[in-house]
Amino acid sequence: MNISIVGLGYVGLPLAVEFALRDHRVFGVDVSSNKVDLLNSGTNYIGDVSDEDLASVVESGRFTATTTFDVCADADAIIICVPTPVTDNKDPDLTAIRVASEGVADFLKAGQTVILKSTTFPTTTEDVVLPILESVSGLRAGTDFNLAYSPERVDPGNTTWTTRNTPIVIGGLTPACTEAARDVLGIVTPNVHLVSSPRVAEMEKLLENIFRSVNIALVNEMARLCDRMGNVSIWEVVEAAATKPFGFMPFYPGPGLGGHCIPIDPYYMSWLARKYDFEASFITLSARTNEDMPFYVVQAVQRVLADRGFQHPDGPKVLLLGVAFKKNVNDMRHSPALKIFSLLEQTTRTEVDYHDPHVPTFRKEWQDGEPEVQGVALDADNLEAYDAVVVVTDHDAIDYELVAKHARFIIDTRHAFSGMDIPADRIRTIGGGHFLDHNA
Repeated sequence: MNISIVGLGYVGLPLAVEFALRDHRVFGVDVSSNKVDLLNSGTNYIGDVSDEDLASVVESGRFTATTTFDVCADADAIIICVPTPVTDNKDPDLTAIRVASEGVADFLKAGQTVILKSTTFPTTTEDVVLPILESVSGLRAGTDFNLAYSPERVDPGNTTWTTRNTPIVIGGLTPACTEAARDVLGIVTPNVHLVSSPRVAEMEKLLENIFRSVNIALVNEMARLCDRMGNVSIWEVVEAAATKPFGFMPFYPGPGLGGHCIPIDPYYMSWLARKYDFEASFITLSARTNEDMPFYVVQAVQRVLADRGFQHPDGPKVLLLGVAFKKNVNDMRHSPALKIFSLLEQTTRTEVDYHDPHVPTFRKEWQDGEPEVQGVALDADNLEAYDAVVVVTDHDAIDYELVAKHARFIIDTRHAFSGMDIPADRIRTIGGGHFLDHNA
């Protein structure tokens, strides 16, 4: 098959490589000329894609990247994998979907199959993508071409469940559209679940992510209560509850949510609910609870500095450990570390540095025109120079024993120092302190 994939990020690029590895001809379309140049030179920028696999499909000619949509004219299938952020007012921003749909529509031909994979709210495929494709091309979906929605299920850094083996959901505009989409996506992932319509598949995706948002918010709120109580550890509570073999799934507190979907999807659902004169208050509250966690962490840092003082005459110095949104990846999308970094730097006189073995540099998005910030080395001298060290992302590659030995004070948002013998006056764990594992 000839396949065009629009959007070469964390969803589109792994999918493109998987198709190409199976000897299909793939053209990737992206608005970023920098990404296109990197890919055509065989240079990878996605951690979930093997450098060797990308180099192989580029060198063989089975994968080529471009900034133009004309490659869609010869495609049997066109898959749209573009980002879907929210506006400053937390409303859905479908600009990228509309632009991609218009670009595809200019070259749409009879017999092609178009599949939207971008996370979005129900009715997007039918009320946004469909009218654009039909009005521009003059073709009719379900008769001249096939249209379906299949939500992405990418978990960055997960080596067990990948694009290759994660089950997928497909909902087509018609039964024939659904079957056509299955013929395409089933090449990569044979485990396919079919639903009755695109809007069911779109709603299913929101449920997946809001399920996590709600449960993480629950445990984050309980963590704050445990902090207030002072003698109960939420970490020990969750560990104990997880021994129940039914009716419970462990979730853990943290400094906030990151990634593309979980921080965004509750607002997509809330916006959709308002269209139907319905208030999704439970879902909205969970999002707000999770969004408040970076502020809670900053307050904890400020209390520690106020109680202990600081050793630098120009103000306190704080080191953040980990700025990626989850452990063992370099993905910084919506990372809570960015909010913590900016709050400490902008609302206090705190000097902030960071160390992240997966993110050597990054650009401060809250300061226009600033050069990239470089991470500092993690060694004894550096650790001793900071008034507090805050664990934001618990990468495995961080030397926690070194931190425990040399940091003046530790604020641990991830329970990374569990089991280590650290005096109580040198560490504060969000959600409660250390506990003894009597079953070890």
